[in-house]
Amino acid sequence: MPMFQPSRKDGGVLGLDGGGDGRILDVESAVKDGVLGGGAVAVYGGGGGGGEKLDLKKMIDELNLCEVPSVFICPISLEPMQDPVTLCTGQTYERSNILKWFSMGHYTCPTTMQELWDDTVTPNTTLHHLTYTWFSQKYVQMKKRSEDAEGRASELLANLKRVKGQARIRTLEELQRVVANHSTARKTVADEGGVALVSSLLGPFTSYAVGSEVVAILVNLSLTSEAKMSLMQPAKVSSVVDVLNEGSIETKINCVRLIEMLMEEKDFRRELVSSHSLLVALMRLVRNKRHPNGHLPGLTLLKSISTLKEVRSLIVSIGAIPQLLELIPVLNPECVELALFILDVLSSVPQGQQALKDCSDTIPTMVKLLMRITECCTDYALSILCSVCNLSPQECSLRAVDVGLAAKLLLVIQSGCSPALKQRAAELLKLCSLNYSDTIFISKCKLTRTIQ
Repeated sequence: MPMFQPSRKDGGVLGLDGGGDGRILDVESAVKDGVLGGGAVAVYGGGGGGGEKLDLKKMIDELNLCEVPSVFICPISLEPMQDPVTLCTGQTYERSNILKWFSMGHYTCPTTMQELWDDTVTPNTTLHHLTYTWFSQKYVQMKKRSEDAEGRASELLANLKRVKGQARIRTLEELQRVVANHSTARKTVADEGGVALVSSLLGPFTSYAVGSEVVAILVNLSLTSEAKMSLMQPAKVSSVVDVLNEGSIETKINCVRLIEMLMEEKDFRRELVSSHSLLVALMRLVRNKRHPNGHLPGLTLLKSISTLKEVRSLIVSIGAIPQLLELIPVLNPECVELALFILDVLSSVPQGQQALKDCSDTIPTMVKLLMRITECCTDYALSILCSVCNLSPQECSLRAVDVGLAAKLLLVIQSGCSPALKQRAAELLKLCSLNYSDTIFISKCKLTRTIQ
C-alpha cells in the first residue's frame, strides 16, 4: 500500500463541509459560524468552574437529541462521534466504526469509496473538542432547565394548597406543563406529596376545568399502589368518567390512560368499570371518526374491560356490537385486531351472540376479513362466524355462503395457517355444505366471486 503523505497532527478538522477538501475549521471559527450555537460554556458538573468533568457519552445518552449538527455524526453509524479519527482521504469517522470496517477486509473510504493509500487513522482532537463543547452547552442548559422546573414544581404545589377558583386552574395548567416536560419535576411532585394533593381535587363537585388538568397531571406520574387505591374511590372514578364524557380528544385519551393505570393494580375493583356512563363515553371515543387518534387507546381499554365476564352483557346492551362493526372498515390493522378480539369475546355471552346474528353487517364483514390482515384477525373472524352459524345454522350459513364464505374457507384450509385454524375452517365448511346438494355447493366454492 503506498505511503500516505504527511498527515496533520494538530487535530484540525479536515473536510467539515463533507467535500474532503482538507479545509481547516477551528473552535473559534465554529463558534463564529454558528456550529456551536453560542459562546463558551461551562463544561464541568454543576454549571460552575469546579467539579468533575462531564463525560461525553453520558451527555449524548442523557440528551438523546433528535437534531445534531451533521459534522458531529459518524457516516457509518449515523450516531454522534465520541472518538473521531480522520483518514488520508480527509473523511472523519468514529474510531471503533472505521476499525471494524478495516477488520472486515475493506481498504476503502466508506464515504468516497476511494482506495486508501494509507490506513493510518489520525485522532481529530479539534472535532472532538467541538463535539464536547457543543454537547456540554446543551447539557448545562438542560440541567439548568431541570433545576428551574424542579423549583417551579415545588412552588406550584405550595400555591395549590391555598389558591381557589381561576387561580387554582391556572396553577394546575402550569403544573401540568412542567411535569409533562421535566422528569425532575415529576420526581419533585412525587417526593413532596403532590400526587395525594392533586388527587384530592377529584370528587363529586370537581369542575371539568379542574378535573381535566388533574387527570393530565396524574397520567404523567408514576403512581404507587397506595395512590392508585386512593383514586379507586367511587367519587373520584365518577369524576374521571364525567371528564371523559365532556372533554376534548386529548382529555378523553388522558382519562382512558388513567383508568388503564388503575386496572393494572392487582386489587383493582372491577365494579368501577361496570358503569353504563363509562362504557357509553368510551364507545363515543372509539366511534369518533373525526379523531382517529382516539381509536387505539379507546379500543385498548375496551378490550381490557371486555375480559371481565360480568361486564360483557352491559357492553352488548349499549349497542357496542353494531357500532364496532360499522367502524371496522375505517380502522387501521392494529385497531381492527382489537375490535375483532372484543367482538369475539362478546360472542361468548348469549346476548352478544344474538346481537351478532341480528346485525346485517356481521357476516359480510367477517367473511371479507378472512385472510386479509393477520392470522389473528382471521382466527377472530372465523370464531365469530362459527358462533353465529351455530346459533342459526340454516339462516346464517346460507347468508355466509352467498357472500363467498365457502371459497374463503377453502383458502384458509389450503394456507399456511395453524392446524387449529384449518380445523375450525373445515368444520364450518362442513356445516355450510349441509344446506346444499354436492353439485350446487361445489359451484359455491369457486374462487372467482371471492377474488372479485
